Amino acid sequence: MIRSMTGYGRAEVLVNGRNILVEIRSVNHRYFEFSCRSPRAYGFLESRLKTYLQGKLSRGKVDVNVSIQTVEGSSASVQVNRELAASYVQALRALEEPLGLRDDLSLSVISRFSDIFTVNKETEDEDAIWADVLQVADEATGRFVQMRETEGAKMKEDVESRLDFILQAVEQVEARSPKTVEEYRARLYNKMSEVLGNTQIDEQRILTEAALYAEKIAVSEETVRLRSHVGQFRTILAQGGPVGRKLDFLIQECNRETNTIGSKAQDIEIARIVVDIKSEIEKIREQIQNIE
Repeated sequence: MIRSMTGYGRAEVLVNGRNILVEIRSVNHRYFEFSCRSPRAYGFLESRLKTYLQGKLSRGKVDVNVSIQTVEGSSASVQVNRELAASYVQALRALEEPLGLRDDLSLSVISRFSDIFTVNKETEDEDAIWADVLQVADEATGRFVQMRETEGAKMKEDVESRLDFILQAVEQVEARSPKTVEEYRARLYNKMSEVLGNTQIDEQRILTEAALYAEKIAVSEETVRLRSHVGQFRTILAQGGPVGRKLDFLIQECNRETNTIGSKAQDIEIARIVVDIKSEIEKIREQIQNIE
């Protein structure tokens, strides 16, 4: 299935006393680029999430946000440095008499000195935390991938319709091309008749010139290759998967053949058709820039 590189997925689940939130969003990028925001204490999750998502995606700029809040019980303990607290009290009371201050020391005043407290957190099992986060990440990734696939289906439908237009335009070029030779032969004949008057016209010379002109403006090779590229484009779209780079190469080849047709076919009508084809090719190029 064709996937867009733009997507968003979110999941929030209470797992083993932790409220875990995982958000995944992505935009188009030439390669896989990953960034993650997570609580400082859980920095180890970044490399694991990157490896996990690399197995799911091939391209795109992916941003992940992880939030973990403990809601059941506490794994932390607080210790008080009594000696340091006593030193603070002694120092403050030493200022009382020299500065004429009132002794209003209280527990709330002492508690403002944060360095007298030490918070000790129990060491958490990284593998257990990862297992919980993975459960939530898997749910968020499912929604994320689903959105990319939905967008990809719409893009595929749009590209298919534009490929149909290109093939119809190629048919018009192939139908018009022989007529340009006939028109050239007729113009050449009329010009020679005007110049030579009643003198007999060399029909063989006209045929030779027309043949040379036909060879010069022939675009059959280019239209055949353009049809082939369109056929390969359809095959790749049907196969699905990460095909953006292949499609990008093919659309460049389509553009190259179209430019050649425009430069060789010296005809206003074909030139108009070529402009229409190039317009559709550019719209396809814009679409596939966002295909994984």
